[in-house]
Amino acid sequence: MNVFDKLDLPNGSIIPNRIAKAAMEENMADADQGPSNDLIRLYEAWANGGAGLLISGNVMVDGRAMTGPGGVVLEDARQLAKFRRWAQTGRAKGAQFWLQINHPGRQMTANLGQPTWAPSAVPLELGRMSKHFNTPHAMTSEGITEVIGRFVQTAALAEQAGFTGVEIHAAHGYLLSQFLSPLANHRTDEWGGSLENRARLLVEIVKAVREVVSAGFAVAVKLNSADFQRGGFSADDAKQVVMMLNDLKVDLVELSGGSYEAPAMQGEARDGRTLAREAYFVDFARDIRKVARMPVMVTGGIRRKAVADQVIESGVDMVGIGTALAIDPALPNDWRLGKEAAPELPPIRWKNKAMASLANMAAVKFQLRKLSKGRRTDPTVSPLRALLVQQATTACRARKYRRWIARQEKT
Repeated sequence: MNVFDKLDLPNGSIIPNRIAKAAMEENMADADQGPSNDLIRLYEAWANGGAGLLISGNVMVDGRAMTGPGGVVLEDARQLAKFRRWAQTGRAKGAQFWLQINHPGRQMTANLGQPTWAPSAVPLELGRMSKHFNTPHAMTSEGITEVIGRFVQTAALAEQAGFTGVEIHAAHGYLLSQFLSPLANHRTDEWGGSLENRARLLVEIVKAVREVVSAGFAVAVKLNSADFQRGGFSADDAKQVVMMLNDLKVDLVELSGGSYEAPAMQGEARDGRTLAREAYFVDFARDIRKVARMPVMVTGGIRRKAVADQVIESGVDMVGIGTALAIDPALPNDWRLGKEAAPELPPIRWKNKAMASLANMAAVKFQLRKLSKGRRTDPTVSPLRALLVQQATTACRARKYRRWIARQEKT
C-alpha cells in the first residue's frame, strides 16, 4: 500500500490516489464573496499538481459568520455559475473536489462588525490578542436549528455546482468544535453536558446533509483528534464521536487538532504534550482507525513522501497536505517522478505564540497569493513581512466585507 494507490469510498466513488490537498484558508473571495478568478487560478495549480483529492478552504454557510474577510460564502444560488467554474477547474485532471463547509462561532474577529454566536458566552483566551474577538452570545434553540439548515443548504448547492463532496468542519475551534468542547460548551440543555449531547449538532448536521444529497456525493467530517487544552475535547472523546458517525454514511473522517487558542495544527500544543516534527496527529489517527468503519485521513505537518508512505502503511487511508502544497503545488507529481521534494517554511521561534501562529498562517497565505497570480512561491519570506502584508490585506478585505454586508441588508 502506498500513496499512489486509489481509495474506494463507502459511497462507491473512487479517489485516484491517497494524497489530499488539505484545506487552507485562502481568503480570496471576490467583491460578492464568491470564488474569484485568483482563487480559481490557485486551484488550477493544485488540479495540475497530481493530488487525488482537493478540499477547499473554508466556505461559509452564513455570510454573517466568517472565519475571516475575503472568505467565500455559499448560502444561495445567486453565484452558482462561479462555483461551477471553480468545481470544473478543480476536477479537470481527475481529482475529486470537496467544499469544506464551516461556521466560525466565536472565532470571528470583531472588526467584521457582526454579532458573534457560540454554544455558550465563553470568550476566547488569547492573551493580548483576545481584544480582537467579541464575547459570543449563547445560541438559542432556534439559532441552532437555523445553522443546521444552513449546512444542509450549502451542501445541496455544492452538489448542484458540480463538486463531488463536502467536508463538514468540526475541528480547529470553529462552531461545531466549540459544541464538542466542554471548555466552550457550558450548556445544560440537549446540546450540552454529556458527550452525546455535545456531539448532537454535528450528528444532526451529518444526518440532514446525507438526506438531501445523492448517494454518490461524498459527505466527510473534519474532527479534532484532541483540543490540546487541559479539560477540552480529548482523544477518547474523538474516538467516541467517530463511533457515533459510523452509522451515518460518512465517507471519510479527517483528523487534525487544535484551535486558535492552541494551534496544534501548526505543531503547537497547550496541554504539555509534545507533537511530532512531522505528521503531528498520526498516532491519534492510528488509534481511531481501529474503531472507524469509514476511511480515515490525517493532516498536519506532512511534507516528505517517506513519511506519507509510512502513514499509509500504518493503516491510515489518506494523507492531507497543506503547507507543503502551498509551496509546491506539483508535489504529488514530483513524488511520482521519484523526486525527494520536501518543501517547508522555516520555523518561527517568537516568544508570543499567538503572534507566531498568525505569522505562520500569513507566510502560508503569502505563498497562496503568489500561486494565484501564476508566480513562483517564496518559502524564505520574512515572517514579519508576511504578517504585515497579511494585516494590510485583511484590513482592506474587512472594509470590503462590511460594504458587502451593507448591500445585503438593503436587498
